[in-house]
Amino acid sequence: MEKTRKPNARGQGGLLREQIITAAAAMLDELADDEALSLRAVARTVSVAATSVYLHFPDRDALVLAVLQRCNEELVSGGDQAAAAATGPAAALRARILSQATWAQSHPGLYKVLHESAVHRRLGMPFKAVLVDRTRAAVQACMDAGAAPPDDATTVTIDLRTAVNGMLSQRINEPDLPWPPAEEQLDRFLTKLVGLKL
Repeated sequence: MEKTRKPNARGQGGLLREQIITAAAAMLDELADDEALSLRAVARTVSVAATSVYLHFPDRDALVLAVLQRCNEELVSGGDQAAAAATGPAAALRARILSQATWAQSHPGLYKVLHESAVHRRLGMPFKAVLVDRTRAAVQACMDAGAAPPDDATTVTIDLRTAVNGMLSQRINEPDLPWPPAEEQLDRFLTKLVGLKL
C-alpha cells in the first residue's frame, strides 16, 4: 500500500519544495548520477503526485540545480564555521579545506554530481563562485600575514582547488587505490601549492 501524505497547509508550498529538494538530494547521493534521477521517483519518495513536483521544478535539471545549490551552500557554511574556529590564517585555510573534504567523504554521490554532472555542463553553476572567493580570500590572508609567500592569490587558489577537487573526485571514483590518509594529502597540497609551513 502506498503511503499517503498529508497535504501542507495553504501557503506552505515552500515547505513542499524543500521536502522535494531533500528527497532528491538523498537520491542523488545514492545514485551519484544526475541522469539517473527521475522526477516521478522523487514524487513517490515525497508521497505526492508528479504534478506537484512539476509545480516547483519544470524539469529534472532545475531540481538537480536546486539540490546542488543547497550542497554548495552547505560547503560554504561548513568552511566558514571551521575557519572561524581556527586560530590564525594558515589554520583557517587548512580548516576550510578539511571541512570540504569531510563533506565530500560524507556525501560522495552528491560531490560527484556537483563536479561531474551533465547539468553543470548544460546550465553552469555560477553559485559555486562563492566557494572559490572564500578560498581565494583565505589564501590571500595567509600571504598578507606572512604565513605563505607572496604570489597571485587567484592562481594559487585555482591550483589548490584543482588539486583538492581532483583528489576528492579520484577517491570517490577509484576507491580501491592505496590512498594515503586524506588529511596528509591535503597538507601536502597546502605546503607545496600555497607554501604553508604545517
